[in-house]
Amino acid sequence: MTELIAAAPVPPLSAHPLLTFLLQAGLLLGAALLLGGLARRLGMPAIAGELTVGIILGPSLLSGLFPGMGDWLSVDQVHLLDAVGQFGVLMLVAITGMHLDSSLLRRHGRTAATVSAAGLLLPLTLGIGAGVLLADRLREPGSEASVFALFLGVAMCVSAIPVIAKTLIDMNLMHRKIGQLIMVSGTIDDAFGWLMLSVVSAMATTGLSGGNVAEAVLTPLAVFLAAPLVGRFLVRPLMARAHRSGYEAAPVGTAVVLVLFSAAGTHALGLEAILGAFLVGWLIGAAPGGRPNWSLPLESMTLYVFAPLFFATAGLRMDLTALADPEILAIALGIVALAILGKFLGAAVGGLSSGLTRWESLALGAGMNARGVVEVIIAMVGMRLGILSVEAYTIIVLVAVVTSLMAPPLLRFAMRRTVEDSPEDLARSRPIGQLPDPVGAPADARGGG
Repeated sequence: MTELIAAAPVPPLSAHPLLTFLLQAGLLLGAALLLGGLARRLGMPAIAGELTVGIILGPSLLSGLFPGMGDWLSVDQVHLLDAVGQFGVLMLVAITGMHLDSSLLRRHGRTAATVSAAGLLLPLTLGIGAGVLLADRLREPGSEASVFALFLGVAMCVSAIPVIAKTLIDMNLMHRKIGQLIMVSGTIDDAFGWLMLSVVSAMATTGLSGGNVAEAVLTPLAVFLAAPLVGRFLVRPLMARAHRSGYEAAPVGTAVVLVLFSAAGTHALGLEAILGAFLVGWLIGAAPGGRPNWSLPLESMTLYVFAPLFFATAGLRMDLTALADPEILAIALGIVALAILGKFLGAAVGGLSSGLTRWESLALGAGMNARGVVEVIIAMVGMRLGILSVEAYTIIVLVAVVTSLMAPPLLRFAMRRTVEDSPEDLARSRPIGQLPDPVGAPADARGGG
């Protein structure tokens, strides 16, 4: 008889690594909540303080002065922090998808397409031009100058949906028309950015061929085209069953499971996991009963626990000490200026050409200008592929930090001067993370710009 040997059980996390992880998570989350609250007091969204936590505790400041702290924060159990942070950003992106209004998008879809196109082409062109001029100085030895130029263009044209979403949520602008236009335009920009990143990655690894380009282009298009079918035959029935169960937590649990499987699906296809999270969030929000009070517990945990921890952890990988070189600093300031100018002018011109006011157009530029963690992820890809030097990586990270921190005050400044939304737009949905307004509540109590 064949003797069966039982597999050894997987050992649990030992005491010391568990203790280290708990202390790391507690320190980062506590500091993120503290600085996030300070940012709110200064009239900025909490994300400004949350991003700053990683910069302060990381190699840019304290970890550079005290290397032991850097090893403790960025080496020990960093994969556990990354896992918690990734869960947080997936939930954040899914929540923003739930709050996209399909009827508003149908009415303003042409405007969003015009804004996103202009906001893509100008920074992409400026980035490629700067990449051609600076390739010999900033590219990693052995990489192709053309690949570096294209990569820099991609990094300049993206927007950061997680950062934009958190900024709009903190400022109670997600339910406003401008907030919805910023999200849709930014989503289009990001989708194009991930597509271009796939093409550039193929150029850097296997070379440019028709098969690689076709796969990189057709895969995301197929995902977008298949999304409505998935919503009709999977998301809607599952959410409806969860609502009928009578168990209050059933819709929350079902939504989380759908987000995780959808993110895993797009990731398995070679696309970004956040794309799957965003699409399934949009499908959940479009389903009957998709945006009532049941999502409030999920939103609260995401906004006040997982998202702050994610942004604080992301900052630990930012090292700004390379800017001590005057030449690198000058180049960095020039690229930052080009990135800001390209996105602002592109989005603003697209808004003005679509009939928006100049302040609404400025608000679009301010919101879409935030690059944030998405740009950091792209920079990491460039380092992994051997395209970017350390200096180029640092400059791209600097663009991410500066644009993310400058977006909230400029957005608030512009929104104070825009015309109030119509009653239909204001009544469409509640601000994320808040209960619906009581009947008869005045319009200015709803947290507009």
